Amino acid sequence: MKNSVSLGILLTSVAYMAFTFHDAIIKILTSTIPVWQILFFRSLTILAGCLAYGRGRLVQQTMTSPIIKPMIVRSILLLSAWLSYYSAASRLQLAEVTTLYYAAPVVGTLLAWLILKEEVTPARWLAVGVGFVGVLIACNPTGLAISWPVYLALQAAVLWASAMVLLRKTSLHEKTIVQLAVSNLFFLVMTGVAVLYTWRTPDMTQLVLLVATGIVAGAAQFALFEGMRRAPVSVLAPFEYTSLVWAFLLGYLIWADIPTHNVIAGACMILGAGLIIIVSERLRRRIAV
Repeated sequence: MKNSVSLGILLTSVAYMAFTFHDAIIKILTSTIPVWQILFFRSLTILAGCLAYGRGRLVQQTMTSPIIKPMIVRSILLLSAWLSYYSAASRLQLAEVTTLYYAAPVVGTLLAWLILKEEVTPARWLAVGVGFVGVLIACNPTGLAISWPVYLALQAAVLWASAMVLLRKTSLHEKTIVQLAVSNLFFLVMTGVAVLYTWRTPDMTQLVLLVATGIVAGAAQFALFEGMRRAPVSVLAPFEYTSLVWAFLLGYLIWADIPTHNVIAGACMILGAGLIIIVSERLRRRIAV
């Protein structure tokens, strides 16, 4: 890729694709394994990978990081978002929880404008709006009633958006490997306490899925952190919608959910939102030159 923003878009798109695969595995596991235990194994796997790569140097860099406090605050937001999301996912259909969660790009763009003082161009607002309308058309959540799982999914969206804004700030001042280590060490400690009271011994298949969750999540987190380092939140926010396309694909492959015409129409709008960003950013660069 020739420029930072384009690479940021690519990395973020890959991250949300991986997160969708990760969510599908967790949806399978939550029927038999507590959410706390899933997050514990995921964090343990990611942290082990970080230490295998960084070793003693990583430990030193983490302990002496000048932005350790903001990273911990972000970790609290992320943990709260994930717990809310996966608790809702265990009680709602994948399409339903995905639709509710997709308030996050809208909230994220608004926070980036208010807090980070990013210049949110009309094209970026348009992309967020088109993408969200595409989600509504694809998921057709008109049958949803106000309930505790619905509230949890919306809460997850707001918490996730807040964490992404803070991630944008921390990613400019610290290495991704250090951020991964801090986040997952925090998750490991917090979930480890809960696991003592909710532990269920996994069988071999469940253990493989738990480790796979950590591997996929680690790759997704790395790509997301690196993407946020390279492009503004308001540019990357609409690409979060692309995971809906993967969600419906996995829904078909795993649960035999057949996409309807509204799903196809919504997916086209979501892809169109991404194209709006790509074309508008290229035009901005040409004008700047």
